[in-house]
Amino acid sequence: MAVRVRALEARDEARWLELFRAYIAFYEETVADDVIALTWQRLLAGADGMVGLVAEDDAGRVQGITCLVFHRSTWSAGWYCYLEDLFVDPGSRGGGFGRALIEAAYAEADKRGATRTYWATAETNATARRLYDDIGELTPFVQYRRRE
Repeated sequence: MAVRVRALEARDEARWLELFRAYIAFYEETVADDVIALTWQRLLAGADGMVGLVAEDDAGRVQGITCLVFHRSTWSAGWYCYLEDLFVDPGSRGGGFGRALIEAAYAEADKRGATRTYWATAETNATARRLYDDIGELTPFVQYRRRE
């Protein structure tokens, strides 16, 4: 099966919402509807350093999404690329969609001169980590957050 990655387009809204909501549910999190709508608008417009990509199958059906956030860093004169969200339809996993999206993220980062592309996942996300171990480098950093 051929995988094609392209920029997010307005016609992708329903499928993007379906996959983005499934992604949020996978991590047992909640995101307010108005924030999801704002995220969609930012991705579609390429606003605030945000870029949306989709991976399609042979039939042109979107099977995966990724959301990139480009930002400045105190450790680099250039930009960093944060691959914030990556989700592939569970029925299409193992078909190369995740790998294609990460490789497209790398290409977008290179095009923009980003000196680092990075992402995070749950320690327990074994399926994704098999791909990440192959296509990326695990760092020794541990993430902390402000208590809510």
